[in-house]
Amino acid sequence: MLTTLVAALAIGGSLVVAHRGAALTGAGIASLTAVASLWGISRASRGAKKPVQAALAVFTLVFLVRILLVALGTALVARSGLDAIAFVAAFFVPYFAFSAIEGAFVHSLARSGTTA
Repeated sequence: MLTTLVAALAIGGSLVVAHRGAALTGAGIASLTAVASLWGISRASRGAKKPVQAALAVFTLVFLVRILLVALGTALVARSGLDAIAFVAAFFVPYFAFSAIEGAFVHSLARSGTTA
């Protein structure tokens, strides 16, 4: 639920800035990867013998995908004449909030051993 709120704030905020296209692209990628990450962590840890290790594997995989998407997105945004700084800012501001949420979820697995 917190992820949905942060995603809505990020996308809504990107609609009111000067460089909407670039900001919306960055916020959209950050939001979609966050939802995918939480879904993957939940799915991988459910029923696993070592749920924290399974969750960390998904966390790491999504992190690597995010690195690739930021690089590709920055190149495409810059190449299309949009503001690359707006893209990067709109990606990384919510990304840090999403990372904290994901980290808290993985930490909850370590304490309880079950999925939240």
